[in-house]
Amino acid sequence: MTKTICKTVYDTDNAVVVKKFTSGSFGDPAGYEEVLYQTATGSYFIYVNGGAQSPYPTEDIKRIAKTKVDAWIAERE
Repeated sequence: MTKTICKTVYDTDNAVVVKKFTSGSFGDPAGYEEVLYQTATGSYFIYVNGGAQSPYPTEDIKRIAKTKVDAWIAERE
């Protein structure tokens, strides 16, 4: 998936997966996944996608500040 946010292009095909978090199981309408990526320039973003009753009913990309990455990872361990 590719998304442009504030003139910056975030692309899941050209970034490295740092951590993946999954809630629920395949087919669960409340299940979702969050995947933290790092770009070649050192920026981070989160790819999100889930079922119709999840916090992420449609796939999306969200920016995350470098200063918040460690806390995001810690919350999902």
